[in-house]
Amino acid sequence: MSNQTEEIKRDTPHSSENNENLVIGLKDQRKSFDWTKYETHLNSQQQEERKKFEKIYAETLPKIQELEIYQGIITHITEKNLIVDIGFKAEGAIPISEFREDFNFKVGDKMEVMVVKIDYKGQCILSYQKAKTMRNWERINEAHDKGEVILGYVAARTKGGLIIDIFDIECFLPGSHINVKPVRDYDTYVGKTMEVKVVKINQKTKNVVVSHKILIERDIEEQRKEMISKLDKGQVLEGKIKNILPYGAFVDLGGVDALLHITDMSWPHINHPTEVVQLEQELKFVVLGVDKDKNRVQLGLKQLLPHPWNSLDKNLKVGSKVKGKVSVLADYGAFVEIIPGVEALLHISEMSWSYDLSSTQDFVKIGDEIEAVILTIDRKERKMSLSVKQLTPDPWIDIQNKYPIGSKHVGIVRKFTNFGIFLELEKGISGIIYTNDLSWGKKIKHPSGFCNINDKLEVIILTLDPQTRRLNLGHKQITENPWEKYEKIYYVGSIHNGFIVNLFDKGASVKLLNDQMKNFQEIEAFAPLRFLEKKDGSTLKKEEKSNFKVIEFNKETKKIVVSHTSIYREKDPKKEKIRIKNRKFERSTLGDIAGLARLKEQIEKEKK
Repeated sequence: MSNQTEEIKRDTPHSSENNENLVIGLKDQRKSFDWTKYETHLNSQQQEERKKFEKIYAETLPKIQELEIYQGIITHITEKNLIVDIGFKAEGAIPISEFREDFNFKVGDKMEVMVVKIDYKGQCILSYQKAKTMRNWERINEAHDKGEVILGYVAARTKGGLIIDIFDIECFLPGSHINVKPVRDYDTYVGKTMEVKVVKINQKTKNVVVSHKILIERDIEEQRKEMISKLDKGQVLEGKIKNILPYGAFVDLGGVDALLHITDMSWPHINHPTEVVQLEQELKFVVLGVDKDKNRVQLGLKQLLPHPWNSLDKNLKVGSKVKGKVSVLADYGAFVEIIPGVEALLHISEMSWSYDLSSTQDFVKIGDEIEAVILTIDRKERKMSLSVKQLTPDPWIDIQNKYPIGSKHVGIVRKFTNFGIFLELEKGISGIIYTNDLSWGKKIKHPSGFCNINDKLEVIILTLDPQTRRLNLGHKQITENPWEKYEKIYYVGSIHNGFIVNLFDKGASVKLLNDQMKNFQEIEAFAPLRFLEKKDGSTLKKEEKSNFKVIEFNKETKKIVVSHTSIYREKDPKKEKIRIKNRKFERSTLGDIAGLARLKEQIEKEKK
């Protein structure tokens, strides 16, 4: 301090007194100066400057995020780590152990890395393998989206297929997708490269499924299109029977599959393709049609042989009689094979003069040999129609004289329907008996409950229409209508003996017994359930005999209603008195007033 004072004195031009006063002032000022405040001021300025520099430094650095991939440069290589600069404020480290055996990097090399984690000190933990795996997954997904063909290495085989290494990712190739043909030995593919296409990716489980067959099919389809484009109708080609189905066979034409339909295998009718062709059989075929849009080819085999119509007897014409065998049945008729490969149609309307044929099977069956007459023949169109009924005269000619209305005849039951019976009177003439014309009194639900097929029935002609060839027959009309006599016997209030035939939920059917009806069929009546109660309170049982009172008779609807209960209830005087007491009050009629007046006059006369 003394040295400093001396210097001040020496440098000051004032007098010594003034200098001394100045020194004394400086000393006092130094004592009063706040050094703490001065230091705080200096620190705040330094902090502000530091923040400015930090802001400028931060703005120049890239924004780094975890689990993202960045481009980096190797700055240093140690025994344990690889130091990589990714442009961040601090360099990142990658363990050497991550590279395994494929380490071939040097200082200055560029590489893609993933930021695994950034710690609180700003240090980055990087990964080369994770960045590589992510990039490989992106390439796999891109190949799947674009449908690209990629090359893979068959690393191993599994139970169901192969493991293929693509971009260092293990992918699965199912055994069914190795080739278009079944593969039995998977080991032959191990250690080889193979072109595949990604067909499925499971993002959750990170599973990839690839296919090699789809590439083969694509090549085959291209070859198929090229071959089909060269095919034309009428070409004769060699092929091999590849597959046989009920409707035909598929033929391999050397890379192109074509259909040989069963109808194009043989001129004669066949039931199954195996009657003509066998598997692996090599034959010549003719191209019948080519659909280049749908890549379909239709072949023919029979077209290589002469058409059977060319060998048909030239003397055959309309009206000629021919013999043949039934080969096909249809709803509208049957096809008859005249000679092998030549078929003629026998329509159902030309099978019989009768109109009761509901189906072709009613007249012929497959394999039947029949004789027919030619109705039409067209050798150009190769069509022929036959008729069997034309072999015999039309029985409906003069039918009115042969079967007049009201005449009686005997016929044979040929067929049942829900509404009646078809009865054949003679060959070609049939009539129908409706169910309600079978019996006067018996209720028939189905004709089969009345008679059997081939039974003989006596009938009467009810109606006849020669134009529509319809005969309406009746069987019950052979006998007298018993309801005319029933009306006189089973009148309301009459009592008859009978027995329960059947019991139902609502009542019972009762067969009435009457000596006056010996020449007629026994008649059945209906008894409501409430009228089956006996005097002791029990109910009549099945086959139990008793008396029944007719409470309703209707000749038009052929209905008789009877009651057993009504017999004893009306004869019981106690119950009759109870009914009278319970009877409601009714107003007197004019008849009642007139009766009282006559009774009054009679009493007065007796008094006189």
